[in-house]
Amino acid sequence: MNIRSTFEDGRLTIYFEGELDHHAARDALRQIEERIDATCPRETVLDFKGLTFMDSSGIAVVVKAYKRTSQVGGKLSVTNLGPQPRRVLQAAGVERFVRVIVTPKEV
Repeated sequence: MNIRSTFEDGRLTIYFEGELDHHAARDALRQIEERIDATCPRETVLDFKGLTFMDSSGIAVVVKAYKRTSQVGGKLSVTNLGPQPRRVLQAAGVERFVRVIVTPKEV
């Protein structure tokens, strides 16, 4: 799992590459929290374009990112969901509290 981020105009975008499974989740959570704490963003976007696989550990990553972003007064969105990660998040009902940005190619 490779994670990188950008911060511009109050928006923290975190890019994921690889597999988000139980092996990668702990490190991903640590990196996300560090970046949120360092920037206190108005909006955090989790960009899953480079994600090749996500299991239920990815749900925990999204939920904890949502909670941490909310604690600093921001909102969380996810974007560029492939079919498999989308199914995982839909099954968990994450779309009820996290904004999912659908790109034209996903429609």
